[in-house]
Amino acid sequence: MASPSPASLFDQLFDRLGQALQPPPWAVHEMQHRLVLLFNHVLQQEPQAQARLKRQVGRLVEAHWRHFSVRLVATPAGLLDLGPAAQAADLTLTVIEESPWALAQSALRGEKPAVRIAGDVQLAAEVQWLVDHVRWDVEEDLARVFGDAPAHAMGGAARRMAEALRGFVARGPAAAPAPAAAPAAPVAPAAPGKAGG
Repeated sequence: MASPSPASLFDQLFDRLGQALQPPPWAVHEMQHRLVLLFNHVLQQEPQAQARLKRQVGRLVEAHWRHFSVRLVATPAGLLDLGPAAQAADLTLTVIEESPWALAQSALRGEKPAVRIAGDVQLAAEVQWLVDHVRWDVEEDLARVFGDAPAHAMGGAARRMAEALRGFVARGPAAAPAPAAAPAAPVAPAAPGKAGG
């Protein structure tokens, strides 16, 4: 019998933890609320994104992955809020890949996950534009708190860690570094005037 791969072990651990650590509804709501605050923080730095969201006021997008979901509605300010449970979704996005390991690997390679889309095509195009064009400048936010030089150092360290992770993912778990070859035994120099033989 073949031993399970690290990916399947990780996925099994994730499943067990997910079943054992079901957060109470208030905690889920609080996490979703924090996510909305983060999205809005990023959107406030992008006037064009806010203008696009203003055109979608009241439209609701529901996103799913495994047993996680969030419902977001566009506000008149061009930001997001948690959507009401009673409102029907105008657009539903479902991440198809179930494996957390596979999702993490594709994210580290800079790939977007495969998503099943159902609903309004025009709203889907707006969401796609936001995904493609809105970026969080973490370094700029860190600079406001810590100053430019420490923020630049933290950003550089984060980029180096991300590059190292990408390299690890590219090699794959089976590609462990090869052991170094044993150094060759030193060769004694030939005595002067004698040919080697």
